[in-house]
Amino acid sequence: MNKNTMKSVIVPAPGKIEIREVETPVINAYQALVKTEMVALCNATDSKLIAGHFPGVDTYPLALGHENAGIVVAVGEKVRNFKVGDRAIGGLISDFGAQGINSGWGGFSEYVVVNDFEVLKEEGLATPEQGCWDSFEIQNSVPAHVQPEEAVISCTWREVLGAFKDFKKVIVVGSGPVGLSFVKLGKLFGLGQIDIVDMLPAKLEVARRMGADNEYTPAEISTPEFIAAAGRSYDAVIDAVGLDVVVNSVLPLVKMGGDVCVYGVMTKNPTFDLSKAPYNFDLHMHQ
Repeated sequence: MNKNTMKSVIVPAPGKIEIREVETPVINAYQALVKTEMVALCNATDSKLIAGHFPGVDTYPLALGHENAGIVVAVGEKVRNFKVGDRAIGGLISDFGAQGINSGWGGFSEYVVVNDFEVLKEEGLATPEQGCWDSFEIQNSVPAHVQPEEAVISCTWREVLGAFKDFKKVIVVGSGPVGLSFVKLGKLFGLGQIDIVDMLPAKLEVARRMGADNEYTPAEISTPEFIAAAGRSYDAVIDAVGLDVVVNSVLPLVKMGGDVCVYGVMTKNPTFDLSKAPYNFDLHMHQ
């Protein structure tokens, strides 16, 4: 491989995956080039892109990945918030030029790009019309003592923080990394009651140690007795998995005018049973 090319994980067609040699990105004045140290597979997004079920994505091949950490190796002349040697998170490749590859965020590449959002904002360039994605705002450097495996999970934490609102009573379905992040960060930021739902006792125990007020199995929250006792008292229910069956299971729990927040990425044609829902509620797709 020469210095102008690199390896990248490519999905050439649904159900297939390969490592392909592509052009190394060339940074502009507002960007930094990052050499990847570690990546994380997002079960919600990456698995659906590989399977061909991601909403609105029909054109392949595409370059995969959006959770990564790496070391800055070069910076553009206007960059102030990254320097060579920094560990940075959230690098992407949004443009593969004339290589015939679409961007599935492109983070599973040897080199990725981060953007100095603060400088773009100061110069009036932080708009979609000028090619600024909302993901630029959460591309950041992390302290030097934060190791790659710790840094990469920050990609999840930054997105969870972006989904928070001022809730008082919340129930979260799914206690994987995302669900646990909602519990821990919710408690740190002063949310009131946070309950957790999962089918595995060991995961519920972890959630308890991270601050969950109550732990339930899917079977428990589906009983008429639980639904009656809950009395549509939850300000928000959070689907940390991305399945319409999960949303349908918690619709009887959300209060009138409450929020149903889908954090995980759903398939293209989800079906919701509105007979279970309050007359008015807000559905948030935070994908």
